[in-house]
Amino acid sequence: MAEYRQYITQTEENGRVLISEDVVSVIAEHAVSEVEGAAGIYAKPGNEVADLIGKNWGRGLKIQIAEDNSVTIDMDILIHYGYSVVDVAGNVQTAVASAVESTTGVKVTAVNVNVSGISRK
Repeated sequence: MAEYRQYITQTEENGRVLISEDVVSVIAEHAVSEVEGAAGIYAKPGNEVADLIGKNWGRGLKIQIAEDNSVTIDMDILIHYGYSVVDVAGNVQTAVASAVESTTGVKVTAVNVNVSGISRK
């Protein structure tokens, strides 16, 4: 099994640039908020406990950075009532992958979307 890291490492002319998985999380969350029909990331019950130990485990978003700096994103989302679940989930996948790739310059290998609920507007 591949070892996952907490930072994307990019070597530049003047040194290295480290991008935290938390930065990727913020980019992904913002991308979800821009998709019509998406109500946002689903925060699991007890997420405050996960935040206390310093991880985003309870926030409905998991970022995995592989040795080759590619990124896999797993997320739980809520969808507004009345929208197509399949269409919104597909739009979320496209928006998140595009936002992360254009902002960080790394390859997103997968955006796995788990629709965890429906929200009323």
